[in-house]
Amino acid sequence: MMNCEECMNYYYDEYYDCYTCAIQLDEDEMVRFIRGDFKDCPYYRRGDEYTIVRKQK
Repeated sequence: MMNCEECMNYYYDEYYDCYTCAIQLDEDEMVRFIRGDFKDCPYYRRGDEYTIVRKQK
């Protein structure tokens, strides 16, 4: 099972004042994301902001 909070595509949107997915989901995917049923996300990338920094060194 994947956790959105561990995904590199999950970020805090200051405009909407909430966490959201950076991937442009279609309508069906967005409904599953909001409900929390998005368990087999094809866009899931494990990591955080430190993952990118480590690769730059």
